Amino acid sequence: MKTSTLALLCALAIPAMTLPVSAQQVGDIKIEKPWSRATPGNSKIGAGYLTVTNTGSAPDTLVSATTSASDHVEIHEMAMKDGVMTMRPMAKGVTVAPGKSVNFAPGGFHMMLMGLKAPLKQGDKVPLTLTFAKAGKVDVTLDVQGIGAQAPGKQAPAGAAPAGHMHKM
Repeated sequence: MKTSTLALLCALAIPAMTLPVSAQQVGDIKIEKPWSRATPGNSKIGAGYLTVTNTGSAPDTLVSATTSASDHVEIHEMAMKDGVMTMRPMAKGVTVAPGKSVNFAPGGFHMMLMGLKAPLKQGDKVPLTLTFAKAGKVDVTLDVQGIGAQAPGKQAPAGAAPAGHMHKM
């Protein structure tokens, strides 16, 4: 093999080996694209986003989440009601129907990381354990994006206000 061919193969292989795992699975539940946003200043609240897919034939419910990065995690939903954006904790969790996906994203379902122990900075990796009623526990890692990110790898335009919601504590 020529040196230039070997160098090219190595150059192509190294980025592939360092890419984050894109999906985690436990039982019939598949978790994809877990991410978060950097938090401004001394914010004590952050958010976690991801996609949950149920590949099985029975519903399953995301009942809780935990992380060492905060005191506790709550599952929330934001929705428009009578022209007003509302947010409420999902005390009984979020059920994922068989063969369906639920997207946890800004402006909808999300996980609130309450009582952050340190600010979330772009590039950080935040461990998160999700607990499902049937499938059990699965560990994922939230990839922290910029403050105004709308999705993994998608930053808000320069000067744009962060989308979603902010909380004061």
